[in-house]
This record gives sequence, C-alpha cells and structure tokens, in this order.
Amino acid sequence: MKALAWHGKHDVRIDTVDDPEIVNPRDCIIKVTSTAICGSDLHLYDGYIPTMQAGDILGHEFMGEVVEVGAKSTLKKGQRVVVPFTIACGSCYHCNKHQYSACPNGLPADNQDIAQELYGHEMSGLFGYSHMTGGYAGGQAEYVRVPFSDVGPIVIPDGVADDKVLFLSDILPTGWQAAEYAQIEPGDTVAVWGCGPVGLFAVQSAFLMGAERVIAIDHFPHRLELAKKFGAETINFEESATYEALMEMTGGIGPDAVIDAVGLEAHGMFVDNIIDQIKASTFLGTDRPHSIRQAIIACRKGGRVSMPAVYGGFVDKFPLGAFMEKGLTLKTGQTHVQHYMPALLNAIMEDKIDTEFLISHRMPLTDAPKGYDLFKNHQNETTKIVLKPGMTAA
Repeated sequence: MKALAWHGKHDVRIDTVDDPEIVNPRDCIIKVTSTAICGSDLHLYDGYIPTMQAGDILGHEFMGEVVEVGAKSTLKKGQRVVVPFTIACGSCYHCNKHQYSACPNGLPADNQDIAQELYGHEMSGLFGYSHMTGGYAGGQAEYVRVPFSDVGPIVIPDGVADDKVLFLSDILPTGWQAAEYAQIEPGDTVAVWGCGPVGLFAVQSAFLMGAERVIAIDHFPHRLELAKKFGAETINFEESATYEALMEMTGGIGPDAVIDAVGLEAHGMFVDNIIDQIKASTFLGTDRPHSIRQAIIACRKGGRVSMPAVYGGFVDKFPLGAFMEKGLTLKTGQTHVQHYMPALLNAIMEDKIDTEFLISHRMPLTDAPKGYDLFKNHQNETTKIVLKPGMTAA
C-alpha cells in the first residue's frame, strides 16, 4: 500500500509499505477514505518530537471503511468509522474514569520506559506519533490497523459525508475539552491564544458553553476572520500589544478563562520567544512557551487556564509566582476523545457545530508532502488539509 512516511526534519515521503494485518483479536483493519494533517503533525515535521524513526507512518486524524475484523472486534465489515487518535483498552483504571488518553494498555510494554524517564509515567498510545507513544503506524495511508477496535472507533450513519465528521478523530473533541477545562460560566469572557483548528473549535465550544465574550488572538488575518464569523472579538498580536489590549477590553480585570491553543512552537518577535528559539536551535532547550506565559499573566485573579496545546519538554521562565499569587487553576492533557465522540457526533448531526468551514484544501494522499509544506509555510491560507487516498491527482 501507499503511506506517508517520516524520514527526517522536513522530509516526508510517499512510500510503498506492507499492508497492515490483524495482530490481536480486538483489532480491525480500516481502508482510509479521509485523513487530515494536524497542527501537531508539524511538530514531527519540524523535528521537535523525539523517538521518531525513518519510515514511521504519520497521521492520527483519519476515518474509513472496515475491511477486516479480529475475532473480538465489535465492528462489522463495510461500516464507516471515525477513529480516535488516542488508543485505549476501555477497561483499565483510567478508562473506567473516562480518562482514555491516560490508558497504559494502549502503549506496548517495550515503549513505556521512554516516557517514564521523562514524565514519571508512561504515555497513552497514539497513532503515527513517535515510538514514545507506541510506534503505531498512522492513518495517512491507504490502510491502517486499529487496536481495541471494540472501544475506540465510532460508527457513522450512512449518507453523512466524511468532511462533516472527520474531525471527531481529534481536533473537535480537543477544542471542546479545552473549553470544558476552562470551566466556563454564563457571562464569562474567554481569551483563546491561537486560531488554528483547535483554537477555532475552542471558540465555537466556548460560546456553546455559555461564554458571553470570546477574544481570539493570532496574527494570521484569515484565521482571525474565521473566528469573527463565530462571534469572537479579535486581537492581531502583530498590530496590538496583547496584554494591554486584553486589559482595555476587560476593564483592567482580565479574561475569566484563558485557553492556550498554540503550544511549543509559538511565533512572534518577542524577547522571551527569541531566547527560546535560540535555546532550541542550540539544544539548550526544547519548547517555546510564549503563549502560555502570556495567558497566565493576562488571566484575571482567580481565573482558569486551559492548555490543550502540545508541550514536550522543559520550559524556562514559567511565571509560577504569578500563577500562585493570582490563585489560578490550570487543566491540561491529551484529549479523552472516546468520551466526547458520541455527544459531538449528535451535535454535528443536529447542526449545532460547524466543521466543514475549516477545510481549505482537499488533496490526494500522494500529494501529502506538498500538503505538509503548504500547512507549514502558508498558514494564513491553509486552515486544514484533508487527504483522500481515493482521489486522483489533478
């Protein structure tokens, strides 16, 4: 089959690889009909995530048709399913608490020591996202093996287009969880750093949860315009000082809740960010956490900080004093996708949530390397790229 494989920093290629096979009785095999490039895939593309190996198949946002099932799978051949990016067993301590992204059984035993050394515990298994998260082949391919297929995938009703439900795999639940973690109350003002896919879904979700005002922060004009369509006020950080603008917009109090949807590759010509970039380029540091620093400083006293954004290592100059003195609450983590999928599918079917607005490009799988370059270098025009293995190249 054809699959997109990682071969190094800014080097992804369409390779011919072996078709996946059933390994465990709870497995199934999916023929991929749609798969998307995620903002967190760019962290792999940029070489920020460790334990990648040449030939690793990328992609954790995908859906398709069931073509083969193991003896204990609850799926049937021919069903269309969306697959969550987190791999969970459904019956462990964490899964019983609906903390699916904390499931230790989704991670093979020989991959667990890597994260335990770095984080104190093993990570959850993720599709297409390094050997620290299991070394699983991802979904930017013609076919993919799905472990625990009796727990993860959600069956999609006939007649519902892929583009309408594909984002149940990751970014829609992630944006929803981000807003939920912000503990939004009626009348709240919520500030969202980053108007990428997760940030835009967090904007939608915050309004649905009762926020009175949402302030979206970015520097790409088109993305800010998309946020405005959902009713958000906007700040272009290249044109206005973000902290000063937020204080003016909130009467000097600050937002009730803040959401960091940027993560470890923050942009902008800020002193702290430049220092972080120098440290990262000279291997003296890892992440560039400008956005979470700024969010903490801007949040009102007694407010809430939600951090759906990906961070991978250690950060300098974290404003711990401000965090403590202001009495803030922080909630973060990988998304418990399985927990949110059923309700969000219903919301999509009832037209309460718009998903298709986000798609800027549809490409055949064979154009995936071009898609990564486009998503990396033309972010104003490129909000979301959906790859279609069955599409013929123009």
